[in-house]
Amino acid sequence: MIEFRRYNHTEAREIRTQVLDVFTRSYVVAIESGDPFDSPKAFAERFDAYTRGPGFDLLVAYISGTAVGQAWGWPLSPASGWWGGLKLDDPAADHAAFTTEDGTRTFALSEIMVDAEHAGRGYARALHDELLRARTETRGTLLVEPDNEQAYAKYRRWGWSRVGTLTPHWDHAPTLDVLVRPLG
Repeated sequence: MIEFRRYNHTEAREIRTQVLDVFTRSYVVAIESGDPFDSPKAFAERFDAYTRGPGFDLLVAYISGTAVGQAWGWPLSPASGWWGGLKLDDPAADHAAFTTEDGTRTFALSEIMVDAEHAGRGYARALHDELLRARTETRGTLLVEPDNEQAYAKYRRWGWSRVGTLTPHWDHAPTLDVLVRPLG
C-alpha cells in the first residue's frame, strides 16, 4: 500500500539524504551516462536551491515505510527565472503575457521520480496527480528532455502540451521542451 507524505521547504531539507537516495535509485541509467547535469552532486545543488524559500512542495511516496518515489515543485513568483530563455512555438504569442507571474498563476512541476525497483507500477502517475490535486494555481508547467520518449508519452496522456523550449540556467543543462496544462 502506497502512502504519501507532503513536506514544505524546511521539512524537505530535513529529509535531504532520503531525497538524494531516491534520486540515485531512480536515475541509475542517467547517472551512469556520466552527463554532468545528471550527477548526484548537480542534483543535490539544484535541490538545495529549490528548497531555500517558502512555496516548495514535496510529495514523497512510501511503501512499508521506505521512500520509493517523489515529486515536487513550487509556484512561480514575479521574480522567478523559470521562463528565462523561453522560445514559444507560436511566433504570434504574446511572450510577456505568457511569462508574467504573480505567485498564484503557475505551478512549476520540477521533478517526478520513482526508484527503479518500483517503476512501471503507476506510482509516477499517482505522485503527479496527488501533488497537483492540492495546487490552487491556474496552470502547471514542466520541462522534459525532447528525446525522453517514455516520459513525454506519459505527460501527453496526463494532459500536458508543448508550448516551446528553454535551457535552464544550471550548468550543463540541456535544452528542454516546455509543457503546460491547466490545473484545478
